[in-house]
Amino acid sequence: MELEIDFSCVVFLGYYSDKIESYLWLKKCKSFVHEKAYRNKPLSYAQERANSVKSKIRVRVEHVFGYMTNSMNNGLNLRAIGKERIDSIIGLLNLTYNLFRYEQLVRLKRVKKM
Repeated sequence: MELEIDFSCVVFLGYYSDKIESYLWLKKCKSFVHEKAYRNKPLSYAQERANSVKSKIRVRVEHVFGYMTNSMNNGLNLRAIGKERIDSIIGLLNLTYNLFRYEQLVRLKRVKKM
């Protein structure tokens, strides 16, 4: 039996455990949980590289949420009734973040103006 993973469900948690991994496997989520070194048992080179890859993805996601929380006046604190309204607010929030990010990239000369 092969497990199909829904990559729209990616999980970042503290550290690896068999209990967490089995739960995520049942929910068909892709795990990006870091592996932890223990006393007298350091991580192997492959585990360090895997943690590095996971960190690169994680930092990009956390920076977006951090920006929305700190610079957009706690934009993630949504107060609306109804799924349609929440969906539209999230869409506008994401659009606003993308505009801020584009302006920053243009200002830092990492992309050309349109």
